[in-house]
Amino acid sequence: MRKVRDYDAELKALGDKARALKAKRVEQLGQLVAATGADALDAETLAGVLLDAIGSNDAGAKEVWRAKGAAFFQRRGRKGGGAAAIDGSGAATEPGGDATGGSSGTADR
Repeated sequence: MRKVRDYDAELKALGDKARALKAKRVEQLGQLVAATGADALDAETLAGVLLDAIGSNDAGAKEVWRAKGAAFFQRRGRKGGGAAAIDGSGAATEPGGDATGGSSGTADR
């Protein structure tokens, strides 16, 4: 005889896992803000910089930001694995790289 599946328990487990992943991502983004020094900015300025980066249609500027972000993570990696603590996994590297490049690229202007 087949074992009855407990769909409610499976849904609860998936929900718990999704919440844990979201919390980890938020923590990593906070670490990224601190590691780049962007925590020195007030929240309104940081939000404005990120919104400008997201809304930008300038592919050249986005490429410059991406390159700066990649260089940041390479420097951090050579200093003893600091980037690994921020990234956690390869999946989080891209969003972190974009945010890093976006915030430092716009702040330099």
